[in-house]
Amino acid sequence: MSAAIYLKRFKLDVAIIMKDIGTLKKTDHIENYYGFVEPISGTDLFERGIAQAERLGIPVFVEEVLSIDNFDTFTVKTTKAEHVAKAVILATGANRANLRIKGFQDYVGKGISYCAICDGFIYRNKKIGVIGNGDFMHEELDVLKNFSQDVTVFTNGAKLEVETGSIPVVTDPLLAIEGEDVLASVKTEKAFFQLDALFVAVGTPSATDFALRMGAFIDKNNIVVDENFMTNIPGLFAAGDCIGGLLQIAKAVDDGAKAAIALNKYLKTR
Repeated sequence: MSAAIYLKRFKLDVAIIMKDIGTLKKTDHIENYYGFVEPISGTDLFERGIAQAERLGIPVFVEEVLSIDNFDTFTVKTTKAEHVAKAVILATGANRANLRIKGFQDYVGKGISYCAICDGFIYRNKKIGVIGNGDFMHEELDVLKNFSQDVTVFTNGAKLEVETGSIPVVTDPLLAIEGEDVLASVKTEKAFFQLDALFVAVGTPSATDFALRMGAFIDKNNIVVDENFMTNIPGLFAAGDCIGGLLQIAKAVDDGAKAAIALNKYLKTR
């Protein structure tokens, strides 16, 4: 919201695309943010930001972003539409699925991946599993089908929300991930499944997921940006919790303002 408000004041054509209010929804009492004498909930603070943006004429699209493609311009694909932009700021906060499955952490990077575009080619013609049940999973599945005909979807106990065609679906909860140096199999309540790779596509993709797919640099799950909040991809900026540092609202608002100022200068050089 902070970035969008600053961009609008530069008389740029800006839009906000969001699925929900993120971490703020889990915050009942905010008492350390400047200007509020009484505590305010994260939801109330968020709604004030939305109202402020809308008052300035900034359109707010409540849509889940599935992917971002970058050629001459950026194309942001959502569950409802495609939005084209000259530049993008990733400001979705920090969220990376950390599944409570025995052995999960042991095999991240050793057979467990968060990016089909990044790692799918490595496992061509191998046994591949995908964890997820919604649109994000479906997007990853479309990529992985190009590399292997042996793909299985695991919903981990959740209800399947999309069609998978002929791809087999296992709805049983996952109990354990096993192997030696690398992942070799997953165990559900009813069976074992031999796998060479397991791709995680649970819920909604995070800013890090988008950045990875586009080839942006990541360091310890944080998007790497320069002093102008731009990634190694020209026109792709990031701000807030997704770049690490102090995970506080005050810092996120500051990041948004600085990223907007830098983006405005960047567009002037185009």
